[in-house]
Parts: sequence; C-alpha cells; structure tokens
Amino acid sequence: MLSMTHEAKALLEKALSLPENERAELASNLIASLDTNVDPDTDTAWQEEVARRAREVSSGKVTTVSWDQVQRKARTLLHGQ
Repeated sequence: MLSMTHEAKALLEKALSLPENERAELASNLIASLDTNVDPDTDTAWQEEVARRAREVSSGKVTTVSWDQVQRKARTLLHGQ
C-alpha cells in the first residue's frame, strides 16, 4: 500500500466502509477492469462446465458435501487440526 496515491488510499478507506456485499461487487468490477485479454470462448466453456457438473450431481455420479464439511477439511489441511 506504500505506492498508493493519497487519492487511492482515500478511495480504499471509503470502500472498506461499505457493506460486505457492496465491497464484493466493487472488488469484482475492479478485477474485471484489469482483465483486458478476454478469451471469447471462456464464458461458453464455463457454461458447459457448469452444465456438466450439474448433470453429474443430478445423475448421482457425484455427491455434494455441505459447506461445513468443506470448511472443516480446509482447516485440517491448512492447520493440521
């Protein structure tokens, strides 16, 4: 943050005071503004991937796990607990 201008620091401070959902939307838009080399096939590929995964869940080929289980496993992997 040392290389940020006074204006950028002020904007960051103001942004951090926003509600979480608005900060997330703002962050998403800022990141998207940096991505100037967009592959036109990316959206199609992601849509196909989402559809494939949905079919696998619907057919019973794969099963889902709860968010609590995911968090527990992540904590175990990160902290060895």
